[in-house]
Amino acid sequence: MANGHATRMGGDDAAGGADVRTVSVSDGRDVAYAEYGDSDGVPVVFLHGTPGSRLLGEIFDERARRDGVRLLALDRPGYGRSDPWPARTLSDTGSFVTAVLDDAGVSRAGVVGFSGGGPHALAVAATHGERVQRVDVVAGAVPPSRRESPPLALRVLEILASATPTLARGLSRLQSVLVARSDPSAVVSQYTDSRDADGISSAVSELVKRDFVEALANHRSGFVAETRTLAREWDFSTGNVTSAVQLWHGGRDSNVPVEGAQRLAEQLPDATLTVLDDADHLRTLLQSGDRILEEYGRESDGNEIESVESTSNAGHSASRS
Repeated sequence: MANGHATRMGGDDAAGGADVRTVSVSDGRDVAYAEYGDSDGVPVVFLHGTPGSRLLGEIFDERARRDGVRLLALDRPGYGRSDPWPARTLSDTGSFVTAVLDDAGVSRAGVVGFSGGGPHALAVAATHGERVQRVDVVAGAVPPSRRESPPLALRVLEILASATPTLARGLSRLQSVLVARSDPSAVVSQYTDSRDADGISSAVSELVKRDFVEALANHRSGFVAETRTLAREWDFSTGNVTSAVQLWHGGRDSNVPVEGAQRLAEQLPDATLTVLDDADHLRTLLQSGDRILEEYGRESDGNEIESVESTSNAGHSASRS
């Protein structure tokens, strides 16, 4: 059973006009989440990247209001205002996501996962499919056996997180301090194509920086534990994801090359892959977000959600934009 209480926070959340609720899950840990968009709209859970926080949901606040979507953006354990859970695995995701849904009075919701949030979104569908309407994975991480060689910085982080987690936490703390004092471009450049890093608006850049700083402000264990977890094979079967899955991926994503998403789509029982040819990691989120919310918005008008135009192929489908 989840017990929740609403807290009006100052600082970052107040800047976005969001209330923050804290939910106690069954093991006594607290998980924080914020609501964006239309409070009476179609419920959609938003799962941030690695590292990340609930603040990233603010990117879609205005669009969610317009489309009639109630966006529930949470801090996964060990990030932002949520308590650490160092031993958690992907299969544990459903326990705290359903606690948030219970607290919000929601029986079923769409689930959107960005980057490192993608495997978590699929895990919820695999373990608590009755609570999931559908899944959208945006620039999502893929199982190690399905990915291309990761960037050098990520490989180093994975090694440190597994072999020397104390050192990894210390380096994460130092990084968060440096980022807090840096120009937002220092964070944005980690998620964008170097050929066009200046094309991100100042508002989005500032929010991405705030999201990063908030993610590591109180704990570093969430980032270290999650980095270690995502470096291992997933502890749930993709064959158990019976919900419809829409994969959105950028053709210029150097963080998670698109070939891994293509392999993942082949593993899922009901998946569609849409490739945004000119999008890098962050732009995949910015370009797909409006389309995802628009589809949910059509459901709020009582209409069936229209799928992205695609062509069928071997149990899944793919399209390019």
